[in-house]
Amino acid sequence: MKYCALTSTEENTETLQAEYRAAQEIGKLRLGTERLYFRSARRVFYIPYTEIYRYFRRVMLVPAKLCCGKGDLAVEHLVICDAEKELAQIELPGSHAAKVVMERLPGLAPAALVGTPPQEKGSTGEERDNDG
Repeated sequence: MKYCALTSTEENTETLQAEYRAAQEIGKLRLGTERLYFRSARRVFYIPYTEIYRYFRRVMLVPAKLCCGKGDLAVEHLVICDAEKELAQIELPGSHAAKVVMERLPGLAPAALVGTPPQEKGSTGEERDNDG
């Protein structure tokens, strides 16, 4: 497998392989001792915990045809951000897996903020008139 850094930090392949194999696997995601890993195609991307600025859980509703009609399926994602932008959105296998990840990450990345970033004024595309 090819290991790709999502940040500027490049690591030794042997170190990455050893940590990846020993890491806790949760779907496509693996929680190592020093880095978070996830698979995409034939690549394994990694982010050192020290470089995670913010992380949060995103639930997306996906319309689906079911046996009894139409409905929405909730798909869980873990979103990892640096100080400027989102680095990755990683699909998780379910709500239980999302809860496990959100419980483990504060111990692994204690300096990272938890939760969605605050909305900037005017970022929703709506301007509010404060004149009354």
